Amino acid sequence: MTTTALPESRFAVARQVADAVLFEGYVLYPYRASAAKNRLRWQFGVLVPPAWGPAQGEHTFQRTEVVMEPRGAATLAVELRFLHAQRRTVEELRPDGSFAAVPELHLPDRVLVPWDEGTEERVEMTVPVAELEAGEVTLPFVRPAREETEPVLGADGKEVGRLVRRTERADGVLRLRAEQLDVPYRAFKLTAVVENTSDWTPGADLAGGADRDAALPRSLVAAHLLLGLSAGSFLSMTDPPEWARASVATCANRHTWPVLAGEPGSSDVVLSSPIILEDHPGIAPESIGAMYDATEIDEILALRTAALTDQEKREARGTDPRAAAVIDLAESMPPEVLERLHGAVRALREITDPGAPAPTPESFSELFDEEPVFRPETPWWDPAHADPAGPAGDRILIDGTSVGPGSRVILRPGLRRTDAQDLFLQGAAAQVEAVLHDVDGGVHLAVTVEGDPGADIRREQGRFLYFQPDEVAPLEDA
Repeated sequence: MTTTALPESRFAVARQVADAVLFEGYVLYPYRASAAKNRLRWQFGVLVPPAWGPAQGEHTFQRTEVVMEPRGAATLAVELRFLHAQRRTVEELRPDGSFAAVPELHLPDRVLVPWDEGTEERVEMTVPVAELEAGEVTLPFVRPAREETEPVLGADGKEVGRLVRRTERADGVLRLRAEQLDVPYRAFKLTAVVENTSDWTPGADLAGGADRDAALPRSLVAAHLLLGLSAGSFLSMTDPPEWARASVATCANRHTWPVLAGEPGSSDVVLSSPIILEDHPGIAPESIGAMYDATEIDEILALRTAALTDQEKREARGTDPRAAAVIDLAESMPPEVLERLHGAVRALREITDPGAPAPTPESFSELFDEEPVFRPETPWWDPAHADPAGPAGDRILIDGTSVGPGSRVILRPGLRRTDAQDLFLQGAAAQVEAVLHDVDGGVHLAVTVEGDPGADIRREQGRFLYFQPDEVAPLEDA
């Protein structure tokens, strides 16, 4: 066994997604330490010390099991990645030259506050598959405790305080083994276990759930694995070949989810993630930077971040350098970049432009230059220049009756596509406000329900209810 990893190119594509997994939820919008969303940290892939985790419902280990088909004298490269939490406190310089901890330190461009930062850690090893067949291979690792200080300078360049970062010791072990399967081909079940082996024990006064803050600096945060074969392939755990389905069904993955990674079509790299992914996951090419909050789309995050007040931005910049980078990104984003974030139907690329390569994140760097950016000569649809609806488009025939704005109808929501709220309107009378045609040729009726006290507000705001023609029955026009 060696601690030399496969060439960097082997994991390069997979690592883009692994980076997103590593920092998912690291700091959430509005990117301030004081925000309620950022007071409970580290939700994904947290492996805590054994003396604390089980009693609190937290995990102390991950187990990955996948089926692989190595060829010849293949070697397996393993890369364990996790964040090591370090506690940052803020101290202000007193007139007597001493330092005192403070809840916040105001600077011209930011407000520094106490915060738990995360430093990226890697444990790498390469082992021949033949060695895994012979027995379990174990690699213990330790990340020692340390303390660092960073001076904080004011606008005049003089020291006004300091940041003190304290990191606790973290211990773990990586265990690997391979079991040959009873199948027609040379295949193995690979088992990889990551475990927190810290001997830290919470004090008597920290026996309750409140001591998660004490356990986190000794934990492996956002832990995940990259596995790579020098020769051979892994099988998909979600869509295996027929001959391997029974073997794949016996794989027991605990607190992690293995998927094929790397370039689409390749099968020599697996990403075992605490977040459920599909095979060959990828970063959207329209994305131009990490925003750490995948519960929102980049467009919404960029707009909301740009709308923060100056004081909120100062606090976000002082919370974490990664949060500061998000603020700077939102403030410097050209309109053309924001427009590209508005949406893309990648499934249509093969139809609309089959010869064009898919965009990559690097292709967006041009948008931050002063040169003119790409603008399509003819947009696929431009509402401002669309032909206005003529008389024939304003009305449609339903059961032989012409229906249009002002018509009265009975609502008959269809069970095949109706949500629960629409079902409550079964049999209700409504007035048609508009007949709308979408770009796919579908027809929709915008209506207001008779007797609705909010009907006038709906008309003013254009917030109607929508039904298809076969979901209404005409009544006599008013």
